[in-house]
Amino acid sequence: MLIYRFLTGEDDSSFCHKVTKALSEGWQLYGSPTYAYDAVSKKMKAGQAVTRNAKDQPYDPDRKLVDY
Repeated sequence: MLIYRFLTGEDDSSFCHKVTKALSEGWQLYGSPTYAYDAVSKKMKAGQAVTRNAKDQPYDPDRKLVDY
């Protein structure tokens, strides 16, 4: 089963660390990163989709994706 997550956060080093942590846990980048300006906080926001293959596990909507 292919699991999909979309990581978001301010466009700063903490976002890069979030993506790097996901990659170190076996997630793979899916597509290009996205950027948007948040007019309320007056900061750029970033997003990156990641996927991971979880073999021999049925999907459970009550389970956290990071637990697969």
